[in-house]
Amino acid sequence: MSSLESTLTRAWLRRGPLACALWPVSLLFRALSGLRARLYRAGLLASSRLPVPVVVVGNIFIGGTGKTPLTIWLVQALQRAGMRPGVISRGHGGATATPRAVDAGASPQQVGDEPLLIFQRTGCPVMVGRDRASTGRALLAAHPEIDILLTDDGLQHYALQRDVEIVLFDGRGAGNGWLLPAGPLREPPSRRRDFTVVNAAELTPALLAGTGAAEGRAVRMQLVGELAERLGDRRQQRPLSSLGQPGLRLVAAAGIGNPGRFFAMLRAAGLQFEELALPDHHDFLDQPFAGVRADMILMTEKDAVKCARIEDLKDDPRLWVVPVTARIDAALAEQIVEKCRGCSPA
Repeated sequence: MSSLESTLTRAWLRRGPLACALWPVSLLFRALSGLRARLYRAGLLASSRLPVPVVVVGNIFIGGTGKTPLTIWLVQALQRAGMRPGVISRGHGGATATPRAVDAGASPQQVGDEPLLIFQRTGCPVMVGRDRASTGRALLAAHPEIDILLTDDGLQHYALQRDVEIVLFDGRGAGNGWLLPAGPLREPPSRRRDFTVVNAAELTPALLAGTGAAEGRAVRMQLVGELAERLGDRRQQRPLSSLGQPGLRLVAAAGIGNPGRFFAMLRAAGLQFEELALPDHHDFLDQPFAGVRADMILMTEKDAVKCARIEDLKDDPRLWVVPVTARIDAALAEQIVEKCRGCSPA
């Protein structure tokens, strides 16, 4: 993580001198982003409606809050409900500008790490592209059986009309409550949404107040990891509870938007380790583990999809993956299904 990014991340959690100095600029950002949203709502900027319901899973807090695990959970919940979901994404870091299907042969460099992980975990059709409307049309043309589309991120991509908006927060809430660059928010916490999900150990009144969700209207999400799987052979598994033995040198590495969340989960499992925080979407081509002294290096699944494609890393016996599963009240999926079944096709 760069020094500037680290400085801003710390500043965004409180209204200190740096945040206050940037506050006037954030007022301009708020005015421009608000104007843009109003122009789309008024129809003065063109937007597209697709012939199936569209559910947006996104956040207003810049960086990672847990969108990918939530999207995976929702896809699986919709599949259990008898629906046939597909997923579209911009594909962070992907090399393609035109829509491209995600398949077993795709690399993270081509389609992005998160879409590839969603495809691997759910098996549902996934397509990436810069223009989400054209990407959605391409996915529906390739898979006419799809009856609901999820867009991983894209809350501010108003060129694509949506039927359901899910705004996701984590334990940081809304930070200092200010918009970029004085704070971490892309839009005000008061922006409309259909559902609020909070990825946190507890829904405290202070946390809920920052998200803009009315009391009792937020759903808690908890990310749980119970096993470590060897990167070179995911069939080799060890319970996390077995890794706390004395003398076992552990390092936890995370190249996600909020590495602290991964570290906190491992500590909750009773593990002691050295932290290795890497930039979000790190490509691992700089061999960050070369000088690391450890018996085991625990990493996230999002990082694993990249490391598994790198010759010098995929067979490193020290590298173990910790898959996480989102635990959410099943009523959320039921409400989304009910809302989408009432949507009129384009």
